[in-house]
Amino acid sequence: MGATLPVEVLTIGTELLLGFTVDTNAAFLGTTLADAGVAVTRRATVGDEADDIRAAVDAALTRTGLVITTGGLGPTRDDITKHVIADLLAMPLEFDELLWASLVERWARMGRTISESNRSQAMVPRGGVVLPNKWGSASGLWLEGPRGIVILLPGVPFEMRNLIQHEVLPRLAERAGDHVIRSRMLRTSGIAESSLGERVADLSDVIAPLTIAYLPDLTGVDLRLTAWGLPASEADGRLDAAAALLRERVGAWIYADGAMDLAEVLIAECAERGKTLAVAESCTGGLLGARLTAISGASAVFLGSAVTYSDAAKSAMLDVDATLVQRDGAVSPLVAEAMVRGVVARLDASCGVAITGIAGPTGGSEEKPVGTVWFAFSVGGAVDSVKVIFPGTRPEVQARAVQAALLGLLRRIRGAAVPGGTMI
Repeated sequence: MGATLPVEVLTIGTELLLGFTVDTNAAFLGTTLADAGVAVTRRATVGDEADDIRAAVDAALTRTGLVITTGGLGPTRDDITKHVIADLLAMPLEFDELLWASLVERWARMGRTISESNRSQAMVPRGGVVLPNKWGSASGLWLEGPRGIVILLPGVPFEMRNLIQHEVLPRLAERAGDHVIRSRMLRTSGIAESSLGERVADLSDVIAPLTIAYLPDLTGVDLRLTAWGLPASEADGRLDAAAALLRERVGAWIYADGAMDLAEVLIAECAERGKTLAVAESCTGGLLGARLTAISGASAVFLGSAVTYSDAAKSAMLDVDATLVQRDGAVSPLVAEAMVRGVVARLDASCGVAITGIAGPTGGSEEKPVGTVWFAFSVGGAVDSVKVIFPGTRPEVQARAVQAALLGLLRRIRGAAVPGGTMI
């Protein structure tokens, strides 16, 4: 890493350890601090135990001299973070009349009377700087001493994020200088992580000091480029050049630059080309329609979805010939094609996709094992069908099928050639 400011993050709360609350704060701090040139070198979670909190902060100060904590600043008995750290730093707590007056006023504005238990939130370590919390009752604290800096923030995500943006980052930016940690994400689908690795492995040396990370999930592999500790202008230039090299190697599988969902890309493509979209689903049970309608503005192109789970529903809603289903089975190319023709005709859409398959864990056969899914696509009147056998559990097969339907339709609308070895 280059000349960045190192920090350790400590999230506090027994509910985090038990899994009842997902720790989104640490992830937010990692990405947000990086853009300000502050590198999270370690992060940890401890419960609401004084000895654990003290030991974690003590060790972090020894390593980096800069620690950010979230959680344990409320008015209840298990909110002990401030007390423990004040004792560790030998900064005794003192009652802050101005802070208490602001809390009383805040409660009065809401038509409520503040409880005496909230007085603990007006206790401030001697010499500490109060970080005003306009979004809640627990103020943040900036504690600075011979051993370094400890920044105490509330655990409520909305409050913590606003305090980071408005109170913490401006102070850290003065210390971090002009060096940043900046990332660029390229999203791929339809290609395995191992195949991606084979195609771009040699680029790691070419793009150094940037790094490349492979982030696989059920629906694809994200490629994350990261510039570590470089001046902002240099980081941006190197990221642009590295992204261009990746596009040369695997551009056929890249569907987005950034965090865009594939459904969002498809909606935008249809809107740009003046196309309307309809879908028919069997084994995915409406999941494809849900992915599309989760996108703001989808109503401009997405006309609707027919969830035809039973054979009778396929015939009644999509005009699929019942004898065709009896002869070939619901999971077959001709039934998939009949489904997409039916939904496109019923909704008068210019393009569409149909999904029919066996999501499991039961229902498979030697001829059609669990995971078998037939897709049919209709674009401009041209219809074709494709079979894919997906691995995984029922939810995994369904998620992969939805992603494949989106990807296959996007490629056909664009008129893009299907890369070699790719089914969809």
